[in-house]
Amino acid sequence: MRAAIRRRYGGPEVVGFENVPEPVAGKGEIVVRVHATTVNRTDCAYRSGRPWINRIACGWPRPRVQVLGTEYAGVVVEVGEGVESYSPGDSVFGFVDGRRGAHAEMVAVAVGGLLAHIPQGWDLAEAAPGMEGAHYAHACLRVTKVGGGDRVLVHGATGAIGTALVQLLVAEGVEVTAVCDRLPAPGADLLRKLGAARVVQVDRAGLSAVGGGYDAVIAASGHLSFAAARPLLRSGGSYVSSGLGRGGQNLVLAAAGPVARALGSRHVLFPLPRADSSLAAHLCRLMLKGAYRPVVDRVFDFGDLQEAYAYVDTGRKVGNVVVTMPADPLSKT
Repeated sequence: MRAAIRRRYGGPEVVGFENVPEPVAGKGEIVVRVHATTVNRTDCAYRSGRPWINRIACGWPRPRVQVLGTEYAGVVVEVGEGVESYSPGDSVFGFVDGRRGAHAEMVAVAVGGLLAHIPQGWDLAEAAPGMEGAHYAHACLRVTKVGGGDRVLVHGATGAIGTALVQLLVAEGVEVTAVCDRLPAPGADLLRKLGAARVVQVDRAGLSAVGGGYDAVIAASGHLSFAAARPLLRSGGSYVSSGLGRGGQNLVLAAAGPVARALGSRHVLFPLPRADSSLAAHLCRLMLKGAYRPVVDRVFDFGDLQEAYAYVDTGRKVGNVVVTMPADPLSKT
């Protein structure tokens, strides 16, 4: 089968195409013929090996896993021993991490992971970006324990995590202020349609324009520090970031979080994502209700994967970038 391979860390130019053996379903696994995938922040970090901590998981000095790609939507072609919830011909979507990825014609995935049947009425390309950004967004929501009536500021609200987070928070009854350093068209209208009560474009010097007293401030793109967010929080409010922060400072600050929280002080929490079937089922329910729909910025052909990576590297995408495989029927489920 054809797969996108990178044998060293670097920019989009390190990604090439090769023929590799087809995967085989092991115990508790299925093999999916990929019809659509995405290029996202996780993929770019694994490709580049940045931040450097990624190389602890991905391999040093060269990557251990050479086929990239974390998100996919496709059709089941093989089921392994012990699998009862999926059958050949089922349309599925999901997220695979830490193993041979989805930038290939086929991928083997564990059924206990972030995997689900595609909701009725969704096509494969629409569902493909449904998991990666949302599972990081859900981790931010879960760790803060915000709910109905709370006020949350989402900084970096136009990315894959940010657009998912706005929707997941609104579904919980949270009042959302969506903030971006740079608000690309049609960012403001889009974020309002996603449910944001307020949309603000600011630079770092102008954060006072968003007011204060927030129950949580979430740096969805990882570009807002705790020091900058702290004045925006109410006493006892939480700061969460999708990134580690400079020098891994968010991990250090989060270690002191329980003490600060117990004292009623503003504090840092670190969102450890959960990638299991129960979260996948939750996201599916939201998709069926119309409460969550991943935002798609651009669609590329698989042969233009380097171009897709280069576009994501610009940091200008709104929502997600989808990549369709050759002869993708984009069939309705």
